[in-house]
Amino acid sequence: MPIYDNIKTACKEKGITISALEEELEFTRGSVYKWSKHCPSVDKLRAVSKKLDKPIEYFLE
Repeated sequence: MPIYDNIKTACKEKGITISALEEELEFTRGSVYKWSKHCPSVDKLRAVSKKLDKPIEYFLE
């Protein structure tokens, strides 16, 4: 799934790590990585979208 790859790219653009993103959003450690195989909930994806200043559609492309 491209969701994880797109989050990884957006994090690089923002200059933060995925671990830092998870910590700031109070996600369990490694939860974003799991999205490479499973779809996240809309609420979690919305939180990532807001934090990284990207539309939700960016992560679904």
